[in-house]
Amino acid sequence: MNRAVVRAFVDRVVIPAEAELDAGLDLRGEARAAGLWALPLPAELGGGGLSLARYLALAEDEGRSDHGPAVLGSASLLTARTLAAHAAPALREAVLRPLVAGEVTTAYAMTEPGVAGSDPTLLRTTATQRPDGSWVVDGRKWFTSDAARADLVLVVARTGDSFSILAVPTGSAGFRVERELDVLGGGGQYEISFTAVHVPGDNLVGEVGQGLRLAGERLALGRTLRALRWVGQAQRCLELLGARAGARRLGDGVLADRQLVQRLAFEAELVVRSARALAGEAARLVASGERAAVEVSLAKTAAARALGTAVDAAIQVYGAEGLMAESGLPRLLRVARSARILDGADELHIATTGRRLLSGYQ
Repeated sequence: MNRAVVRAFVDRVVIPAEAELDAGLDLRGEARAAGLWALPLPAELGGGGLSLARYLALAEDEGRSDHGPAVLGSASLLTARTLAAHAAPALREAVLRPLVAGEVTTAYAMTEPGVAGSDPTLLRTTATQRPDGSWVVDGRKWFTSDAARADLVLVVARTGDSFSILAVPTGSAGFRVERELDVLGGGGQYEISFTAVHVPGDNLVGEVGQGLRLAGERLALGRTLRALRWVGQAQRCLELLGARAGARRLGDGVLADRQLVQRLAFEAELVVRSARALAGEAARLVASGERAAVEVSLAKTAAARALGTAVDAAIQVYGAEGLMAESGLPRLLRVARSARILDGADELHIATTGRRLLSGYQ
């Protein structure tokens, strides 16, 4: 497996169908037929068996479209790793194989309405243990991706003075999808509620009180994957910019002859290459299990900025056509603006990483 194969599939199959994928088109069969299904998931469960390091080397190309990970079956990687490492045997047995096969869909619910996402200790959703060992979950979450079609939601909930994670079946009485959120004109994010939802004791993930630690483990890899995928989309913008600049006639030449367009291309290329280097360093450390808090924050912030710079430059070179959905650029612009908030706002990464850097120099 190499990057060229993954990139060719995403460019040929996924990107041209993005609007239809938004509406529910299923292209997973094409990924299976191409031998690209669930590349980073364990082979014994039906996945491709790639090591984390080898998969991260492909993630930029898979992420050239936001739909890439779902179509290629790697979107479940974070949940599969969490369940494989921390779930009770009964839950692993029931969920892991169908999850890798794409027969079960999961969501992850942490953020809550009215609670600053940068301070998880303020979360208000509760899980109360009953005498028989089962749990009752009450509360509300939002910005939960894919909640409307999920079979299971991993919920970070307050358990007394600490936090824990429970796998909540969405078919349970009291679980409700309240609404789909309008995110800059796009969807895919949901607000959900739990009203006295009964959860079996075996659905506790990890030990009581480990919730924030497990969430932190998930965040390190999740943010690194986001950064790599955003770099992939930023590279896509560079290619669109270059193609447009070279083809668009203006006077006796083309846009690429103009110095201001050359500057746009230079500035975009500069930030994209810089972000790629930072994301690659974060990926190397995360794959080897090393501490990488600074590197992950730098990569996440740089990739978000690079995508914003690259898509803005591409739209400017396209002119009015760049404002139209058929150019693909408004979709990428929406991702770019959301990227500065998702997985921790830029301000959070700047403040926490700045403190770490300064303490290291003292």
